[in-house]
Amino acid sequence: MVSRNTIVIAAVATLWATVAGAQAPKSAELEQIKQRQRISLMEGVFERAVANGADNLLRQVKHVMPDVPMLTGAPAVRGFRLDGYGLFFDVEVPALRLPLAWTLRYVVDGNRLAVNTAFAQLRAMVLEQPPQDRARLEALVRQMEQRNQQPQAIAPPDVDPAVVRDPNEAYTRAVKEALVDAMLESSGPLNLGPDEWLTLAARDNVPNDPLVPGDSTDLQSVIFKVKGSDLAAFRSGQITLEQARARVKAEEN
Repeated sequence: MVSRNTIVIAAVATLWATVAGAQAPKSAELEQIKQRQRISLMEGVFERAVANGADNLLRQVKHVMPDVPMLTGAPAVRGFRLDGYGLFFDVEVPALRLPLAWTLRYVVDGNRLAVNTAFAQLRAMVLEQPPQDRARLEALVRQMEQRNQQPQAIAPPDVDPAVVRDPNEAYTRAVKEALVDAMLESSGPLNLGPDEWLTLAARDNVPNDPLVPGDSTDLQSVIFKVKGSDLAAFRSGQITLEQARARVKAEEN
């Protein structure tokens, strides 16, 4: 005959197993929620990194042109975990659109001989116009010539000359550097394993316009990868920031 104590013990064991079984899914679900929250925070970090890179470039551009370039939108980031691999973030980078004045400067400086030839042809055409229209057209041609003769923009001492040469290229470089530093300095809460990868794919969210001279942004698709063991080595002080940057793999498409 089974004793009452045996029955009680069996009932307690069954209840404990039921409670433990219920707690296990809840614990796993809670961890998934926390992981999603950490990824969401990192999405915000990468979005701010793109915005900061753009701000750094635009501050310098303000010193060399009256009209400030515009971004085609706001950065957008989506991240998710790949089992057996690590974390992947898709980053949409807004394109830089230069003002018309900068585009005209690019055309004029790029082919000044052709522009001077065009002005000579314009002056000859003005002379063929009726007297009542000639004075107004001559004034317009003189105004265009004066603008053509203005000196090229010179970068102030605190502005990178590369910004003056090609703002699009400078913007691309600034965004790349900001994203890489964000990967290294802000990824600690992601808890990547030593053999897992943190991967970031940055791409334009607006295609280049072939009709706009100088629209040569090359950040169409860049993939950055860094291993969890390298991130851990940087956070523990085993390698410097510069050494960690060198360990980030970059592939451009």
